[in-house]
Amino acid sequence: MTMVKIAPSMLSADFLHLESDVEMVNRNADIFHLDIMDGVFVPNISYGFPVVEAIAPKADKPLDAHLMIVNPENYVERFAKAGVSMLSFHLNAAKEPASLVKRIRELGMTPGIAINPDIPVESLFPYIKDCGFVLIMSVFAGFGGQKFIPQTLDRLAAVKAEIRRTGADCLVEVDGGISPDNASAVVNAGADILVAGSSVFRAADPAVAIASMRLK
Repeated sequence: MTMVKIAPSMLSADFLHLESDVEMVNRNADIFHLDIMDGVFVPNISYGFPVVEAIAPKADKPLDAHLMIVNPENYVERFAKAGVSMLSFHLNAAKEPASLVKRIRELGMTPGIAINPDIPVESLFPYIKDCGFVLIMSVFAGFGGQKFIPQTLDRLAAVKAEIRRTGADCLVEVDGGISPDNASAVVNAGADILVAGSSVFRAADPAVAIASMRLK
């Protein structure tokens, strides 16, 4: 069985000591998760290209940018140039999701589509065969530190079942309220990648927190 990948969300990092947190992720985790918020698609603003470009040369692990923005198609080329390896956008933010998935792949990145808890998972099914991953939000996008929504487990199971049914080469990423307390249940429901912010960076020992979320 493949071990689950851990993707610490850099939104919860200490920006006064960002290089130290980048080094911690390099040593202990698998992916850098970058939450890009515009204050329009979601009611919050995070960070943009300067932070992504600062992390990229120090990162030994792939950069996974989650675009919570309107008009995501306008920015994919720049994220590719910034060094992003995985790029996801929200299904209801894109004008032509299938075309955007294709463009992201053409630029050498792995494409993903994200949905919030109020979007039926079946809406992802037409795109699964072309995506490298899908991102199931287990909280509503826009803020860190929210509590995990339990119904996400059924949603994960439904998506994983469809991936298996179609034989698609598509991973399942989950983001929101993930911690050592619920990681096992989330993985058992079908998650391949766990995004974790507060539970990693606010832990007494982030390395221990990451290790405790891995599939044994």
